[in-house]
Amino acid sequence: MTYTRSYNILNASQFSKQDVEILVNLTDKIRKYNKTKEGLQFLSQLLSHKRAMLYFTQPSTRTFLSFQSACHILGIKTSEIRDPETSSERKGESIEDSLRTFSSYVDIIIMRSPVPNLCEKMASLLSETQRPVPLINAGSGPDEHPTQALLDLYTLKRGFSPQEDFNGKQICLVGDLKRGRTIRSLAKLLALYKGVHLIFCSPHEFSIKDDLRSFLKQIPDISFEETTKFMEPASEADAIYMTRIQDEYDCIETSSSYDTKQFSLTKENLSSLKKHCMILHPMPRREEIHPSVDQDKRARYWSQERNGMWIRVALLAQALKADKTILSL
Repeated sequence: MTYTRSYNILNASQFSKQDVEILVNLTDKIRKYNKTKEGLQFLSQLLSHKRAMLYFTQPSTRTFLSFQSACHILGIKTSEIRDPETSSERKGESIEDSLRTFSSYVDIIIMRSPVPNLCEKMASLLSETQRPVPLINAGSGPDEHPTQALLDLYTLKRGFSPQEDFNGKQICLVGDLKRGRTIRSLAKLLALYKGVHLIFCSPHEFSIKDDLRSFLKQIPDISFEETTKFMEPASEADAIYMTRIQDEYDCIETSSSYDTKQFSLTKENLSSLKKHCMILHPMPRREEIHPSVDQDKRARYWSQERNGMWIRVALLAQALKADKTILSL
């Protein structure tokens, strides 16, 4: 994997297909260790000399807990700040000074912020210091969420057979595509695989941004389309990736025009889907997937959550250079 000097994990674009395949193999190996007490003890001693800061200034349940659990699996001790009002930022300290302070005490910083591009900015700043600890982007405004995209891709790969992989697969990405950072990151990773057809389903005002559209147009081995319909393309899809309205970023009155019934899955819709179609969601959900869908074997979003913890164990192992030890045994 092509990292910066401090092994940052900042965006989906930094990963090659080979990087993803290595990460998938590492994650599978880690999960095998999880099956025995001895294996878990081995993992828990790997990085017991390391410390991590969980700096989450944007609300989070799954990403925070999965990173915290991933740290504990590897024996990493954790500190956390989940509200800048409890830190010296309340006194006027800059985020730059706060992050540099953290780097004095810990070996890696896992950061989630509502501010676009802040993670990349902070990683660049830290790389110029005498203690350039790795920084992992756990969600940066509406622009990127690389670790979510990696766990999504991992879930899809586990659902498709190794012989099939992604070649010829149709994947529907549904909802607030304009501000959904998981969509942006996942689309970039899926673009690494030949023969993928992406179908972006949303109201016109929530369609993908021009930068992502331009990026995909430059990839010769995949295809994509945009539509304001949902169930018609969903019925032909091999996987459906549902998302909620990202109204925490609202600055204009757009959410009121979103027809949740038109872009939602109910138990009645399931008969229209392919027999082996996977249903994913990065969570949290609202009305876009009815709870009755949870019982369908095609609903993979709960196992998707579990996969998130294991992918993040693997990413932490890579960032802190314990991956070769795991793979060598």
